[in-house]
Amino acid sequence: MGVQKFDHVGVNVDDLDAMEDFFRALGFEVGERWTAEGAFIEDVIGVPGVRSEAVMITVPGGDTRLELSKYHAPAEPSPGPESVIRHGYRHIAFEIDDLDEALTAVRERGLELVGEITEYEDIYRMCFVRGPEGLIVELAQRLSGTEPLG
Repeated sequence: MGVQKFDHVGVNVDDLDAMEDFFRALGFEVGERWTAEGAFIEDVIGVPGVRSEAVMITVPGGDTRLELSKYHAPAEPSPGPESVIRHGYRHIAFEIDDLDEALTAVRERGLELVGEITEYEDIYRMCFVRGPEGLIVELAQRLSGTEPLG
């Protein structure tokens, strides 16, 4: 047994159009939407009557993917933190090539910084932005001549 690769992160959202626009503006590739409903999805996530619409957001030239899902049914998530259709996570982070250009795209959409633009240990110039629905995204531009963390 062994992990083969990191495949994707799933984030549940309410406004799929706004999320697509946000990630497209940052330079991500936006895939085709699909609908999931029926026995398979009900069985795999344990929610009867579930119906969702989803899209994969991909880093250009890479295989890092973010799956954005909008649940249309049931109307309300099951109570309790165990429900897989509830919203929640801390933040997602991306290394980008031009922080200023990314921030221009963010601001053009009326979105805002969470804190300040700062440098991390002379490796990254970075910030957190608040995207649609309060989605917190870390944007980090590696400073020239430095190696990535990890």
